[in-house]
This record gives sequence, C-alpha cells and structure tokens, in this order.
Amino acid sequence: MEDPTNRLRRRLVAGGAGLLAAGGLSSLSKAALAQAAALQQPFANGERKLVAFPEKRPLIVLTSRPPQLETPFQVFNEGLITPNDAFFVRYHNAGIPTSIDADKHVIKVGGNAVGKPFELSMAALRSQFKPVELIAVNQCSGNSRGFFNPRVTGGQLANGAMGNARWVGVPLKDVLARAELKNTARQVTFDGLDQALFGGGDFVKALDVNHAVDGEVMLAYQMNGADIPLLNGYPVKLIVPGYYGTYWVKHLSDIQVIDAEYDGFWMKPAYRIPDNPCACVEPGTAPAATRPIGRFNVRSFITSVADGARLPAGRETAVRGIAFDGGQGIREVAYSTDGGQSWRAARLGADMGRYSFREFTFGFTPQPGTHDLRVRAWNRSGQSQPMEALWQPAGYMRNVVESVKVVAA
Repeated sequence: MEDPTNRLRRRLVAGGAGLLAAGGLSSLSKAALAQAAALQQPFANGERKLVAFPEKRPLIVLTSRPPQLETPFQVFNEGLITPNDAFFVRYHNAGIPTSIDADKHVIKVGGNAVGKPFELSMAALRSQFKPVELIAVNQCSGNSRGFFNPRVTGGQLANGAMGNARWVGVPLKDVLARAELKNTARQVTFDGLDQALFGGGDFVKALDVNHAVDGEVMLAYQMNGADIPLLNGYPVKLIVPGYYGTYWVKHLSDIQVIDAEYDGFWMKPAYRIPDNPCACVEPGTAPAATRPIGRFNVRSFITSVADGARLPAGRETAVRGIAFDGGQGIREVAYSTDGGQSWRAARLGADMGRYSFREFTFGFTPQPGTHDLRVRAWNRSGQSQPMEALWQPAGYMRNVVESVKVVAA
C-alpha cells in the first residue's frame, strides 16, 4: 500500500493549485507576488516580496524561477532549529521537479572506480542501512552577499540564506561500501533531478573520496522529524556537514565514483574562492588563483534585537543570538555595547553538536542614547571573525563582526 504522505506530496505540488505546477510556476508566482507583502532589505535596491510557496510560510523572494527564497531573519530568534516551512531555498536551474514519487525514486551508484554498481531505492535506503542523526547548519555560499562593498554580482541576499536542522539518514560511506570502491577512486560526484534549461549545465558537485567516506557526509531522508520539503530536496538530500550549501545536492539521483578530478561547470569555474589564507582580494581586483569553496568560516549574529530598535533606558534587555562555524564548534562568544571598544564574555547555551547553531545570551542595561552592539565568536581552533569585512569578487563567505545600533530612551 502506498504511503499516504507520498500521495499528499504529489497532490500538493503537482496539482493546478500548486505554485510549482508544471508550466504554472511563472504565472502563478507573478500573481502571488503582485499581492504579496513588501519587505526592504538593508542595502540598495533591497525591496523584496514575501510569498508562501508550497510547504513554506511567506519567505523573501529573490527569484521565483528558479526559486530562491530567503528566510526572514526574525525566524532565527524562534529557536535554534529552523522550521521546515521557514528554511531557505536555493536552486540554480529552472528545470526543477514538480512532483516526485518516492516509491519509485532510485539513486544510481556507479562510476569507473567501483567494482559493483547498483541502484538504491528509498525503501532500501531506509531499511538496509543503519540510520544516523545529525544537527547541522546549511548555509548558502552567497549568504549576506548584498552587504559586500563594493557591490558584487549575484543574488543580493541579506543574512537569511542559512538554517539549522536535525537530519536523519544514512552515512554515505556505508552506501559506497556496497559499491566496492577501487584503489583508483579519487572523487565522488553527485547529481539530482533538477535540469539546466538555459546554460550552465547540469548541477553536479564533487567531493574528494576521503571526504565522501569520512562517516559524516550522509544521504538524508528526514528533516526535523518529517519528510524533507520538496523545495529542500525531497525525497533524499546530500548532507555535507560544515560545508557550504552548494554541495548539499537536492533530489539526489546519481552518485559516480571516478578516478580523476571532476571539472564540470559547477566545480570549475563556478563556486571558486581566492586561493589564499583569507579567501579574499583587494576590492576591485581578481584573484591570481582559485580553489573550490569549502568549509564555513565563523559567524555570529544577534537575533533578538534588530538594527534601529528602541530599547527602554535603565532597564535590562535580554539579548540573544546564534554562532556557528564549519565544524570545530563554538568555544566562546564575546559582546560589546560600545562599538567594539570593550568586550565581555556572553553566556553560551547548550551544545547541540559542532555543526549546529550555538545560542549565546547577555544582559544589557542601556543609558539614554545610541549604542552599538557587536558580537564576536571563536571556534575551538581559535578562528574568529574580522572586524572589517573581507572582499572577493564572487561575494562568498562573508563573516564580519556585525553591528546592531539601538537607541535607548
């Protein structure tokens, strides 16, 4: 008997009422956008619409085809786990699936560096391997790109192209073990069901084989206790903890183990960063050499107080925020109420794992006037955030110490 959630999934996204219905995405999205609430992002040309796509609450629309939806920043103050209906969406190709039958979905596992190619159904993935659970942040490489100065090309995002979720799935190493990797194996490539319609090529990503079998990379079929939303990769998504979302392939359908370095468009020339310690160059210049983007750097944000907020003078305000990095784990967060002239230690919340958001809190009793609140995090390797933003032409990896100015009266 078919799982009723599969029937619901197809009915939700394939019918004429769905924004993702084949052939109807563009027109229905325009109609929805015309009636949507407007939101002003804090940078030039930052006006956006808020639209509720299937399985989603109203999110910030950067583009509707392919869908690029940003999480409103206030969501990150709701809790450390980002709800499925608020999780950001990023596609590169307009040819996205509009309905998927998980009962028929298979993942092909092969390549010239395996001894036993095979096909893996969702039923087999769920029943024939031991499941694991991991809380991990997924962050778009271009998160916060809209704040780069000088401005760079690409999607002008604020700070909402990230989210933290509880993923359940199977370690990739266990799946690859069944394929019997050869000694010649060098990289593993990953492809999903989305297709290129207007150039750029199929969205295929690659990991070095040692990374792919580290036991942490996983094939997830559950997100926060439920099926992964269609727009986030249903029915199975590649999870690459600590690495930018470009590697987190949605609707995973093909895994190839190869004996060479993969050089497809989305690995080269796309998603490259300056090949130097800071992954940065002087504004307006080009890097001499590049490498594929990799792990997150350290980030921290105040979530409970917005820039420009008015606070009661002489009364303590509880300030809350989040910090994360690429997998070392957050060791310390400091806060400043005077624009970085002096710092004190914030209180860290529960450790939910080294790939998760880490909560911090501090109390602030302001005197009348304007105050510049800042937070700075360090991970267990001693890495932190720069006081001034670093620049690169692709607009990736922004991680500056953020400033939140408030007025007390």
